[in-house]
Amino acid sequence: MIRLPLLLSAFALVCTACAPTRIPPGPGATEPAIKASARTARLVMDDGASLRLRSWLPRDGAAPRAVILALHGFNDHSRAFQAPGLAWAKAGIATYAYDQRGFGDHEHAGLWAGQERMARDARTAAAVIAARHPGVPLYLLGESMGGAVALVAQAEAPIPEVAGTILSAPAVWARETMPSYQQAALWLFARVIPWGRLSGSGLGIQASDNVAMLRALGRDPLVIKRTRVDAIEGLTDLMSAALEAAPRFEVPALLLYGAKDEIMPRGPTLALWGALPEQADGLQRRALYETGWHMLLRDLQARTVRDDIAAWIADPAAPLPSGADRAAEAALEKQDEEPEAEGD
Repeated sequence: MIRLPLLLSAFALVCTACAPTRIPPGPGATEPAIKASARTARLVMDDGASLRLRSWLPRDGAAPRAVILALHGFNDHSRAFQAPGLAWAKAGIATYAYDQRGFGDHEHAGLWAGQERMARDARTAAAVIAARHPGVPLYLLGESMGGAVALVAQAEAPIPEVAGTILSAPAVWARETMPSYQQAALWLFARVIPWGRLSGSGLGIQASDNVAMLRALGRDPLVIKRTRVDAIEGLTDLMSAALEAAPRFEVPALLLYGAKDEIMPRGPTLALWGALPEQADGLQRRALYETGWHMLLRDLQARTVRDDIAAWIADPAAPLPSGADRAAEAALEKQDEEPEAEGD
């Protein structure tokens, strides 16, 4: 009996000593700007942090009719938007994407920056990109983790430069939607072995039906293959904050989800859709792609999704060309009916 308090005290000390590691702030307060060289461009944030920036612009210097600022997913980087960026450029839409802190060629790749800092980076980037294209509508697009960042940033206070937000399979697998044993294991591992690295290999989970693209990601040195436990906990914090922020997400938005998604569960996604505020102007639209996977913008049917996004940008009130918005409405209606069926 005497040993139990001692063991608990020792365990508490271990947990304290092994606190999750976070990315430190940048070198100092700086005026945000884009700095370009002959080979690369960097997005300098308000704290002096320098993030790799990529862009895909309409040819021959033509002025874009719209601009997309894209936020990549977990363990990915800004090159994720190369294929859609090139396609949108042909349609007169410019696309910008940066490596979020802790990903891509960032100096602290593998560590977690924190949801507040990531959301602030999105707001800062939007202001900088909008200033480069004055008078052109700017849209914030987030894929998976990037969708959660966009949702949190916009729910905090609508970004004034952003005309609309596009969430592609947003990461909203919040703690409250996880089994208790998963919550407990994550908390424990993040404090006992926060530096430990986990891999998704062997889980039998497929992110896309585009096998060639997935193999290319496996060869990409900038894609993180083994993830720190404390970064996974940070992502879980972000996902929880994103789902919690849904009722305050009062901006024009297009929300995309693939019915074959094996990364982001259907339950939390439908919970997000159901928690969104009622929009009197009808400018929040949901889209469900029956043949879509998690990586909707790089799946084999990605062109359908890209065309829907371009159509929504042109006219947010019009039905989507693919009919995915009608499929989403049917899915929500079915979900609303299920509790009644169980009670009969």
